[in-house]
Amino acid sequence: MTQPSPVFRTRLAASAQDIAAAQRLRYSVFVRELGACGGLIDHAAQTEADRFDPFADHLLLEDTAQPGAPVVGAYRLMSAAQAAAAGGFSAAPEFDLTPLLATGRPVLELGRSCLLPAYRGGPAMMHLFAALAQIAADRGDAIMFGVASFHGTDAGALSAPLAYLRQNHLAPAHLRARAHGPGAAVMPAQDPTDRKAALRDIPPLIKAYLRLGGVVGEGACVDAAFNTVDVCMILDPALMTTAQRARAVPERMR
Repeated sequence: MTQPSPVFRTRLAASAQDIAAAQRLRYSVFVRELGACGGLIDHAAQTEADRFDPFADHLLLEDTAQPGAPVVGAYRLMSAAQAAAAGGFSAAPEFDLTPLLATGRPVLELGRSCLLPAYRGGPAMMHLFAALAQIAADRGDAIMFGVASFHGTDAGALSAPLAYLRQNHLAPAHLRARAHGPGAAVMPAQDPTDRKAALRDIPPLIKAYLRLGGVVGEGACVDAAFNTVDVCMILDPALMTTAQRARAVPERMR
C-alpha cells in the first residue's frame, strides 16, 4: 500500500500538548538520531526540552495526509522580548550577538530546527521557510538568526567547509556575531583547495539558508552536549534579492 503524498500545514503551537509534540520530534531527531544529551531530556517521555521552551513560540509543520496530522517538522522562535524574559537568547552562550542587537531592528532567533528523515530533501523545508518568512515580515522584517550545526565535535575535521563558509558567506561587519566561550573555534582564513568537496560537506539545512541569502558569523563553536559544531546563521530580509525572497516564499505557497 502506497503512502499518500504529504499535505502540509504550518501553525504556531497553541497548547502544552502542541509543545510536547514538538519536543517529542526533537527527541527523535536530536537524541535518538544524533546522540544529543542534556539535563532536561526525558527518556521516559521521549522529549527533548530546555529552559527556553516556556518563553518561545513553536512553529509546527504537520502532515495532514497522515492520520492525526502528526508533527513532522518544527522550529523554535524567540523575539528580543521573549529572550529578555528567558534571561537571554539560547545562542548567546556560543555567540556574541551584540552586532545583531545593536542594529535597533527587530530580531527573531530560530532554533531547534528539525524534520523527520522521510520529509527531508523535499518541499517540507520550503513550507517551514515560507512560514518563517511570513512571521519575520509580520514582525517588521525581523533579522533572523540562529545556530546551525555540523554533526560531530571535531572542528579540525571540518576545516574545509568552515573555510568555505568564511570565504564565501561571511556576514557583513554590522551583522557579524562572533563565537566566544570555551567551545569557540576559528574558521580557517584560506579558501579550501577543493571547493566542491567542501561544499559537499556542508549540511543541507545550512545550504538551504545560503540559497536564501543567509550568511555566517565569525568563528564556530563546539557543543559537546549536542554532539555538534555550530555556526551562527543570519538571514536579513533587507539583504535578500528578489529571487531569494521568491525562493523563500514560492508563488504556489502565497
